[in-house]
Amino acid sequence: MAAGRARTAFACDDCGHEAPRWLGRCPGCGAWGTLADAGPAGAGLSEVPSVVRLADLGSEAPPRRDTGIGELDRVLGGGLVPGSVVLVGGEPGIGKSTLVLQALGGLCGHGTTLLITGEESPQQVAARARRLGGGAGEVQVLADVRLESALAAIRAHRPVVCAVDSVQTLFCEAVEGGAGSVGQVREVTAQLVRVAKEEGVVVLLVGQVTKEGGLAGPRALEHLVDTVLAFEGDDLREHRVLRATKNRFGSTNEAGVFEMGPAGLSEVGDPSTLYLQEMASGDRVGSCAFPAIEGTRAVLVEVQALVGPTNIVPPRRAAVGVDRTRLAQVIAVLSRHAGLRLGDHDVFVSVAGGARAADPAADLAIALAVASAHRGVPLAGVTAAYGELGLTGAVRPAGHGPRRLAAAAQGGAAVAVTPESARPEERSDALRPRAVHRIAGVREALEAAFASQ
Repeated sequence: MAAGRARTAFACDDCGHEAPRWLGRCPGCGAWGTLADAGPAGAGLSEVPSVVRLADLGSEAPPRRDTGIGELDRVLGGGLVPGSVVLVGGEPGIGKSTLVLQALGGLCGHGTTLLITGEESPQQVAARARRLGGGAGEVQVLADVRLESALAAIRAHRPVVCAVDSVQTLFCEAVEGGAGSVGQVREVTAQLVRVAKEEGVVVLLVGQVTKEGGLAGPRALEHLVDTVLAFEGDDLREHRVLRATKNRFGSTNEAGVFEMGPAGLSEVGDPSTLYLQEMASGDRVGSCAFPAIEGTRAVLVEVQALVGPTNIVPPRRAAVGVDRTRLAQVIAVLSRHAGLRLGDHDVFVSVAGGARAADPAADLAIALAVASAHRGVPLAGVTAAYGELGLTGAVRPAGHGPRRLAAAAQGGAAVAVTPESARPEERSDALRPRAVHRIAGVREALEAAFASQ
């Protein structure tokens, strides 16, 4: 009997669902045009692969290469790991190319650094390098959009770090579709990951984003790389924030703050001074400071609120930098347990300077800012507050109390309103504001905050 013909499998680039034949729409995730040829199904191996016991592997931490940019190294977990692949995403014009070129310049002391650009000419890159100064002029550049040329350059020059700007511009001649298509991006990234592991080269990929803010290309793109960095900011503001949404070699809780200037990106060592610029002067009605935890450091940000009467039903609830659902919950707690009549008032809450306060411990700062705006009375001096509000009106404990109090004191806060806590470290006499009020409920918090004037 003749051997049966090998069956071909088709796999979805987004969710990995396999189908015996090509379909226009993936049965697994519903995406259109994502099924691609995955090769013969059930292909066997010529030999059985060997395995290793985890206990026999070394426990040493992976070596790191400092980029010379402290905020970037902080987000990466201490630097770049040889053989890793890092994906940097962000809005157009946010500064991704500038950040990558500055990092390559800082890494020139470790060896050769290579930039593969498919969006700019070498002359354009050279003009940016002269503007940035430092070691950016020592970076080698290749302007080509063919994946085969990029792989040959990496293997021939063996750079310690290679950056690709951007991954959506490269195309593989063996894959159908134009550059940036689902199949092309998936294959290009897979090939770059393979060469990074084989050669021990750090590969930095610059990725474009969609209108919704997500990385363009298949979802598998984020699964293939080791680290995904999100570069955030606003064209109307000079500062930028770098966060890790995935990191196999470090934490995803760190954030790096930069300021964009004529000479490129400069680090902001103390973000509190950046976020509290408006709080230092002017009318402080509806303003409360919140010591947010960003990885290994606490950052003092300003929560602002505006409350005004309205005839619109239901009244508007707008939030910038805080979760809108949590804002609605805080308003409900204030109305029920603190006696604030907000049912016929619009409430707008924002974190100044474009910062974010996603921590549930921001509830108390939001509540005090809203109460101050509703009463038209400012809080005493610079007041900092943290604590999670329960639906019963109780203020729940929040972690990292000593670090939050120290950040509040360093930021110039004279009064702090914090939850009660039985933890001894919360009651230490470390650096902290002049007056610290430990409260159990939201009504008590309002009494303490306004009585301190």
